[in-house]
Amino acid sequence: MTHFVWDVDPVLLHLGPLQLRWYGLFFVGSFFIALWVAQGIFKKENKDPALLDSLLIYALVGTVIGARVMHCFAYEPSFYLSHPLEILKVWKGGLASHGGLLGVLVAFRIFAKRYKVDFWWLISRMAIVGPIVAAAVRIGNFFNSEILGLPTDKPWAVIFVHVDMLPRHPVQLYEASAYIVLFFILYGLWKKLDRSFATRLIPGVFLVLMFSARFMLEYVKTKQADYTWDLPFTTGQVLSLPFILIGAIWIGYAFATRSEDTTR
Repeated sequence: MTHFVWDVDPVLLHLGPLQLRWYGLFFVGSFFIALWVAQGIFKKENKDPALLDSLLIYALVGTVIGARVMHCFAYEPSFYLSHPLEILKVWKGGLASHGGLLGVLVAFRIFAKRYKVDFWWLISRMAIVGPIVAAAVRIGNFFNSEILGLPTDKPWAVIFVHVDMLPRHPVQLYEASAYIVLFFILYGLWKKLDRSFATRLIPGVFLVLMFSARFMLEYVKTKQADYTWDLPFTTGQVLSLPFILIGAIWIGYAFATRSEDTTR
């Protein structure tokens, strides 16, 4: 069986001692795509789109810091505790989506307080565009030939020649596809639901679906952490479970209080 061979250089451009990597292009570019979608949402709800220029900076900084810290201390703690200066070398790679979410939530909280925007409304609308960034990150991982899937003989398997010659699940593309579908689900909910109910419901749906997808796809991923749990779960699965639980409670609360929208 002939499998797809992936041998693309992860570096798009060499600029002297600097490099422009595909990963960085997808990562930063996704924020601008998300910004464009968010502008439409803001305009539709009579919010000032100019706020998004500042919000973009907050989101980028919060995501990178949170994702980097989580990667260093949840996936490779022994290495980074022994080499603390390596934590600062973000350009070498190593960002964890769970930490990115926590970091961006802190950033949004600071932003909401400074610019006097309702925090719950803000995270609900940003949850809609968040999967765009998550999908782009996984496509970037594909270009980097990292976060690999397990070997398989499926006809759609990919051989990452920069790693080995084994056909593997293109798990990065599975995950990116799941996040793109999630974006359309959340955008559809925002379009169809009462605005107040959408504000309460969307973050919960985001958490449950995003981290359920992450949990399930861990079964076809190679080991990422440099340690093992005394549990039948990977590090990614253990980190996903609290988000799924919080999301389920969030959804339950949204439906339990839905009657408030009709009594006001």
